[in-house]
Amino acid sequence: MTGRECGLSQCNPKIGAVSFFDYWLLNYICFIACVTIKLKIMPTTSTEIDKYIKGFPESTRQLLQQIRSTISKAAPLAEEKMAYGIPTFFLYGNLVHFAGYQHHIGFYPGADGIANFKEALSKYKNAKGSVQFPIDSPLPLALVTKIVLFRARQNEEKAIAKKALRKCANGHTFFKSKDCPDCPVCAAAKQANNDFLTGLSAPARRALQNAGIATLKKLAGFTEPEILALHGMGPSSIPKLRQALAAEKLAFKK
Repeated sequence: MTGRECGLSQCNPKIGAVSFFDYWLLNYICFIACVTIKLKIMPTTSTEIDKYIKGFPESTRQLLQQIRSTISKAAPLAEEKMAYGIPTFFLYGNLVHFAGYQHHIGFYPGADGIANFKEALSKYKNAKGSVQFPIDSPLPLALVTKIVLFRARQNEEKAIAKKALRKCANGHTFFKSKDCPDCPVCAAAKQANNDFLTGLSAPARRALQNAGIATLKKLAGFTEPEILALHGMGPSSIPKLRQALAAEKLAFKK
């Protein structure tokens, strides 16, 4: 891929000689932006998985919760759901599955997840895409973390290959997903503009709208006296407008 930059000025991670950290950092920032802008928090837990785990004896429940927590920490952006009748983590597709049985905990990272950690998993009974961890032994949580991180990177690389990494009309790069369908940078700017108008009185809003001032960038092209001269604009609105401009590193024209 050619070098590109995330449009968020606070990070600007490079995507060129792509590192694992770069993938995660860009994903994390896009996720946080969507949460902040849209107040839509991606579900991190599944009540269906809670019910699934409660159906096992206490000792097995503890192990299931341990592996669930470990996967969640290793892939914090992954969504929990039930698939194929067992707990599943989803990140640009199925990431890993786990399940409880009478004598073991099943872990399903797919064929590549098993093949790339074949030596470390050799002490456990395993098949092409699954491994069994006996319930009478501690779970190899550090190994589970490594496998999940590997699978997360693998899924993200596939997502990029499928053009899940998008560039908006303004040149900002972001990962498109159901939780982040639009450019978070542009959405933030739009939200900021909406916020500065909604914080004003109705007459003041109408005064700006009638003057064709719908964005903070346009507002910054006027002096304070010019804004005060608008019909319906009162002095009490000026401090609010100053604050809104300052939040976007702008100011009234001098």
